[in-house]
This record gives sequence, C-alpha cells and structure tokens, in this order.
Amino acid sequence: MSENNDFRHEEQGYNNPENLYHFNYNEQHNTPLDPGWAEVPAAAKKPSFWQKAGVKVTALLLACAVVGGAAGYGGAALSSSGKTTIRQSNRTASEITVKQVSGQTLMSPAEVYASTVNSVVSINCSSVSTNIFGQSVQSASSGSGFIITQDGYIVTNHHVVSGASSVTVTLHDGREYPATVVGSDSDYDVAVLKINATDLQPVTLGNSSNVNVGDSVLAIGNPLGELTFSMSQGIVSCCDRAINVDGTPFNMIQVDASINPGNSGGPLMNLYGEVVGIVSAKYSSYSDTTVEGLGFAIPIGDVQAIITDIMENGQVTDKPSFGITAGTMTEQMAAHYQIEQKSGAFVYSVNKGGAGEKAGLRMGDVITKVDSTDIASMEDLTAAKKGHKAGDTVTVTYFRDGSSHTTSLTFDVKADDTVQDSQQGQQNQQGQQNQQDQQNGGNSFGSLYDYFFGRG
Repeated sequence: MSENNDFRHEEQGYNNPENLYHFNYNEQHNTPLDPGWAEVPAAAKKPSFWQKAGVKVTALLLACAVVGGAAGYGGAALSSSGKTTIRQSNRTASEITVKQVSGQTLMSPAEVYASTVNSVVSINCSSVSTNIFGQSVQSASSGSGFIITQDGYIVTNHHVVSGASSVTVTLHDGREYPATVVGSDSDYDVAVLKINATDLQPVTLGNSSNVNVGDSVLAIGNPLGELTFSMSQGIVSCCDRAINVDGTPFNMIQVDASINPGNSGGPLMNLYGEVVGIVSAKYSSYSDTTVEGLGFAIPIGDVQAIITDIMENGQVTDKPSFGITAGTMTEQMAAHYQIEQKSGAFVYSVNKGGAGEKAGLRMGDVITKVDSTDIASMEDLTAAKKGHKAGDTVTVTYFRDGSSHTTSLTFDVKADDTVQDSQQGQQNQQGQQNQQDQQNGGNSFGSLYDYFFGRG
C-alpha cells in the first residue's frame, strides 16, 4: 500500500500543471485522477520471430557479412577513384642515328637534326656607333649561319654582320671563336665568315631548283638570339616568290616554317639533310594585319657562285651586268608613247661597248624575258641575273617596233656592285639621255624619266 501511495504522489507530480517539464495529459483531456487507480500489469506478449535468440545471431552474422562485403567493395571503388594511378609505358624509344648526308638517304626530321646540327652556328655581333651627343654607343645583334668547309668558312646573311665591329661564332658543342668577315654582298644578302678552326663538319649543298611546293623543309638556327640551335619544320609554300627587301628584289623560297629574328643566315634543309636555301627574311605584318606562316629563304643555287667568289677573292668579282640603264615599264608609259608592250624592263640607255650594245639592244627596247623567266619589271630583270656570273650567256627577249625579238647576251662584269640599273645608273646617264632626246626631235624619253623618277 505504501508503494501505491508513493506512485500516486509521483503521478500527481507528473500531472501537476505547475510542472513545466512534463506534459499534463489529464488536464489536456479534463479527466480527473481516479482515487482508486492502481497499476495494472501489461499482458505478456508472445516473442516474435526476430526476437528469438538463434534468429538474432544468424541475422547479425548475415548483416556483418553483407556490411563487410559492401565495405570491401566500397573501399576498392574509393581506392580506384580517390587515388591517381600513374601509367608507365614500356615502349622502347626509337634510336636516332647520325647519318652521312649524301643526298641519297631520306631521313626523319629528328635524323636530319642529329646529322646536321653540328654544321649550324650561332652568330653574335657587336657594333659601336656615335650618337648625336658624340658619345659612343654599343649595340648587339644575333643571327645564324652554317659551316661550308672543314677549315672554318661559314655562310650567313649580309644583313646579319653588316656594320659589325666584332663577330663571335658559337658551335653546337659550345666552343666560341672570333670570326673575320671575309666579304659580303648586299644585292644577294650573303656573307662569308672565317674562324680559326679545323676538322669541322660542313653542310652538303643541295639543288634548290629541285624544290617543289609541298616539300617538307627544316630550318635550324638561333631564334630571338637566345634559343640556340632550335629547329622548326614546315612545307614549301611557293617557289621563286618575288619579294622586295629594303629595295632589293629577291626570288625566294616561301615556307610556312616558324622563322623569327635570329634565324637569318641559317640553313633551310630538305629531308635528305641538304641545304637548299639560306633563311633570310620574315614578313611579320602586312599593313594593319598580323600574319603568320610566312618565311623566306634565298635559293642556294642563286648564291653558290657568289659564295665561292667571296671565299676566293674576298668580294664579288664577277657580278653580272646587262650593260644597260633600265627601269620598270608601266601602262602609263605605254599609253603616253604609244608602245603596245605594257610591262617589262624599259631600256633607257645602252652602255657603249657593253653587253647590251654587243647584244644589239637599243634605247626604247622593252625586255620581256631572260631565258625562260618572264620579265614584268626592273626588279624581275635584276633578279634574273642572280644565279649567273660575268661571262655567262643568256637569251634575251625584247619588244621593239611592235614585235618581239630575241638575242644572246653575255654578261659584263659589274664595276660597282652598289649601283642599281634602275636607280643611280639612270641618273648617271641622264645628261647623255637629254642630248639624245634633242637629237631625236624632242622624243622625250628623258622627260619621261623625269616624270616617273622625280626629277624636277
């Protein structure tokens, strides 16, 4: 009875409205406590299937097995996705062998590089000039070149070494040599250097006339003056591309290989390892349009005789000359003087006793072809001389009195290789030209020259 009274006190405390911690069920349902209330034990329930001890153990074991398996699978998945796996190839790399360049063995670009890089050099120049304040200013420039003989003759561009007070050549193995400029020629943009070294590996010259559009070519050089002995690859985009570099016409090999400042003077090679050109110029922009993939190289066949001449004589001694003063024929000239031929190289005068006079050329002739090369301008005529030397004979096609004629012309030796046939030569002949115009009754080829070349 005592226990029941205690329980009733607890129950009254549980249902006390003042008790903030418990819910008052009786107050909620408005049911007063029954003074005679007594706890009635709950009826015993029959154990369920899952409450049996054996089933519980078995279920526990199965659950452990399932969880363990899932954990193993998940761990494996986590291991494969949560960690970086490095895969290592076991392929054996192809061995690059150095081959003898004979012009008979087709090579991969890697083999060409390995077989010829020891023939390429880096060129660094320094020059000293005086500024407007009378102070000495030193400047530096860089370029590329290639060894042409075992005893140290090196070919590069004229513009690479022009004005240099000192020239240093660096070989692929790191050796440096002071170099002497044997000679150079601005018309061909070629120069020959000499270093005091022996047993060097020279290049093998190829035949640039065999180059075709689409041929793979390689340029090895010193781009930007610091990325020494870099190679770039491309194809020939055009053969005999006529371009004008600082007023000098060239027929170049156009390529899409990457060519940058510092590449000038380096070799352009085919896949036989032969040098087919001298990298010379790059168009980086045209007007306001930025362009890429336009590199140029001088065909080696156009300058091979010049290189030999410089090596033997220190200068170009047999530079060819037509022995005439000429300029570009234009449509305006043709219309003014009623000449049917509207393009070509117009002959202003013929040097007395020179190659042109001996060939029968006269003032007023318009040269339209040299051998099989069409001539549309004075630049074309100048370019047509390249690849020839004094004493060579060519066939000249010219327009006179309404019809075409041909003659054989044997080149003279050009006395002054700085005079352009279409510029200073014309000025030197101007006095004689004016006299001839007066004798011809005012048939003013001289005044025509004044109009088109700015003479007042």
